[in-house]
Amino acid sequence: MVLRREPTARQMRLAVELRRLRDAAGLTTVDAAALLGVSRVQISQIESGVAGVSEKRLRRLASHYSCTNEEFIDALAAMATDRSRGWWEEYRGLLPTPFLDLAELEHHATFIREVQFLYIPGPLQTEEYARAVYAYRVPELPQDELNLRVRHRMQRKVILDGSTPTPYEVVVHEAALRIMVSDRATSRTQLTRIAEFSEAEHVTVRVIPFSLEGFAGATSAMTYAGGPVRKLDTVVRDGPHGAAFIDSEAQLSAFRALFHKVEAVSLDPERSRDYIHRLAKEL
Repeated sequence: MVLRREPTARQMRLAVELRRLRDAAGLTTVDAAALLGVSRVQISQIESGVAGVSEKRLRRLASHYSCTNEEFIDALAAMATDRSRGWWEEYRGLLPTPFLDLAELEHHATFIREVQFLYIPGPLQTEEYARAVYAYRVPELPQDELNLRVRHRMQRKVILDGSTPTPYEVVVHEAALRIMVSDRATSRTQLTRIAEFSEAEHVTVRVIPFSLEGFAGATSAMTYAGGPVRKLDTVVRDGPHGAAFIDSEAQLSAFRALFHKVEAVSLDPERSRDYIHRLAKEL
């Protein structure tokens, strides 16, 4: 069995779910190892993501763990047997791992919901906007890495304009729309691009205007990615040391409620599109 040096976020999620199933069954790694006829070390390696697990063994474990959710088990089996390499793999070793993990998460998502307050959401950014954001970084990025990050961000648009686009819903605050990360021309082009994307059937853009009273949700920024089943949803939040992937059921429930709360006070899609057009004309 070949051990992975750097498991992806998707591989780690499978490992976490298997560990949760075992814990819920009240079994130890020694118990699980005995059920499969392997060593406890192998179970630990599977549950830490450094080793894979076959579909046959996964289904045996699920049975021994008394998991009867067939849809969930099928989704885990699909994760365990997936050997595909996505476009983001060309950046492995060139960009920080979270960049690749986010692209992988978006690729497999059944839907994406996003809330942003200070920046235009990544999949909606123009190349000029993205370059301005990365160029502002301290310490300054080497030119080749800056170019790589911009190119990676542009390729993430495949979830919106690829052959099988992902349903995408975003709530963006007026602050993000008004902040000029570069010049007026870049901002105008960026706003026009958002308005154009909002016309797509699978894209919904909602705006929270400055004029909204009683809004205290400015810490709600997040990306919510739907999994093949509800239990495999994931929330991504930016932190001081990089992106954090959140997947506990209690937290997912809280973020679902938070998204709907923010969505409820935003302008409807048509009014939001008109609002964006008006802001673009002001520049």
